[in-house]
Amino acid sequence: MGKQPVRMKAVVYALSPFQQKVMPGLWKDLPGKIAHKISDNWLNATLLLGPLVGTYSYVQWYQEAEKMNHRY
Repeated sequence: MGKQPVRMKAVVYALSPFQQKVMPGLWKDLPGKIAHKISDNWLNATLLLGPLVGTYSYVQWYQEAEKMNHRY
């Protein structure tokens, strides 16, 4: 005869409301982890932050120069 439909149960993933620590190791010793990552990758951090800080400083200087331009 024909095919008969089969009911399938859905799998539902949920977090228990009684669970207090979802990711306990994520926030533990966060400053130490960040310092360790930077000390291990100081060259990459310098190459990333150097141009960002330089561009920001230049923009701040340029805006201040534009503000003071009318005084000359």
